[in-house]
Amino acid sequence: MNGALPAPAGFREAVVDLGAIAANTGALLALARERGLRELIAVVKAEAYGHGMEPVARTVLASGASGLGVADVGEALALRAAGIEAPVICWLHGEDTDFAPAVAAGIDLAVSSARQLFRVLAAGAATGATPRVQLKLDTGLSRNGVPAEDWDAVFGAVAAAVQDGRARLTGVFSHLANASEESDESAARALNEGIARLRALGAEPGSTHLAATGALMSRPGWGMSAARVGIGLYGLTPFAPQEGPVAGLRPAMTLRATVAAVRRVPKGTGVSYDHSYRTSRETTLALVPLGYADGVPRAASDVAPVRIGERLHRIAGRVAMDQFVVDVGDAPVRVGEEVVLFGDPAAGAPSADEWAAACGTIGYEIVTRIGPRVPRRYLQP
Repeated sequence: MNGALPAPAGFREAVVDLGAIAANTGALLALARERGLRELIAVVKAEAYGHGMEPVARTVLASGASGLGVADVGEALALRAAGIEAPVICWLHGEDTDFAPAVAAGIDLAVSSARQLFRVLAAGAATGATPRVQLKLDTGLSRNGVPAEDWDAVFGAVAAAVQDGRARLTGVFSHLANASEESDESAARALNEGIARLRALGAEPGSTHLAATGALMSRPGWGMSAARVGIGLYGLTPFAPQEGPVAGLRPAMTLRATVAAVRRVPKGTGVSYDHSYRTSRETTLALVPLGYADGVPRAASDVAPVRIGERLHRIAGRVAMDQFVVDVGDAPVRVGEEVVLFGDPAAGAPSADEWAAACGTIGYEIVTRIGPRVPRRYLQP
């Protein structure tokens, strides 16, 4: 969206610009094709990084994404319940995860062990549906994923299941550690080796994917068929937050509120819990009705920027559960005036990446943690 946002609705809200998400999807898909990748898998886990899973899923699919990625079966089934029929992959499972509903719903289930594979196959036998299986291989991240010492056993079991019709292999993938260029190249070699070994057993891998947003922007395609992107869809950087916005991508979320109270105080006034901030002069304090219950990091205390009117200020004192205070000096701030915590720098707002740098974290956390008490308002493409 270009120009000013609509007037705030209520005293706190997150405005999600679906037009920005559509544009970001198109830009990332174009880059993927430049890298020789045919498809873009859009990651919408964790309520689309706080932006809202269903509206974002519909937007990215309409903008060229070939499928969706989520963390767990519950998220995948929520997409199906919303009427979304596109391919959906999920990759994080508990020991008690019931795979049967996901198999019946045609969800791509990524397995990271022989035990998970056999449980998925059992769910297929119980439901009469053929499971859609993807193999997640551990190529150096040391989280979930089939470890290299188990590849032979798991590959053999998958190939046998595919050959006798008990499963359909729809993909093979891994995840980068982003530790260095060398570690990324090593992971790519390992994944390609795993794919070759599966083919030698007669199991075609289906979709192959390794690169997330960062690798898509900075690495070759490595012979894969798809990129699996998350943070770039939302217009934020996958790199260090102090590096600033990524060219060609637009931040999609604007977190804002309205001033709830204003008071004039003398020099030396302590502000919020612990009085970590004291006024250095007679000044005006503005109260903002957002706090850590809404996802505003307590680490933002005394450091994070906000915009009120045309001026940038910093949070003064501790962020509390429901509110924080801004020292606005002599600025003529009034109750009901808009406060923008973060949004699109092109519109004059601090960015989520600036907040991340101030709080010692990453932009992913800043947007993902915005809680359900904050209403989302969607701007259509």
